[in-house]
Amino acid sequence: MNGLVGFYPGSFDPLTNGHLDVIERACKLVDTLVVAVGISATKKNPLFTHEDRIAILEQVLPPIGARTNTSFKIVDFSGLMVNAAREHGAKLIIRGLRDTTDYNYEMQMVGMNAQMAPDLQTVFLPSSPPVRHISATLVRQIAEMGGDISAFVPPIVLKALKSK
Repeated sequence: MNGLVGFYPGSFDPLTNGHLDVIERACKLVDTLVVAVGISATKKNPLFTHEDRIAILEQVLPPIGARTNTSFKIVDFSGLMVNAAREHGAKLIIRGLRDTTDYNYEMQMVGMNAQMAPDLQTVFLPSSPPVRHISATLVRQIAEMGGDISAFVPPIVLKALKSK
């Protein structure tokens, strides 16, 4: 990998327009963005399988990469995020912030991560106003109750959901 590598971790269940906003803006900071799909044994009732989430990212990211001249690497990870970031050569951890609740949680994580991995820096990207309200948890809940999530997710997620 050439140039600066960023690491953007998440569950991406489902991938939302908010995630895409952070990804697009992270591309202005790095040459390569590692999009890391977390494997969680404790997460119950995922909307999409781990494989489905990776497949969706594989379809959505190439146009963003072409538009921003950014390379993407899609990986899975379990365990400590800082270990996965280092394993993939990242120097920056990218985190999206919607509100002060996210900020408070993320600041705790930054402190812990800085203690474990002082070589990694965390960059917060505040969500753009049009997507600031979007939460994957809320989108998942709306979808599970049969609600319309089309305003919150890319079309490929809707298509994947309808095929389930």
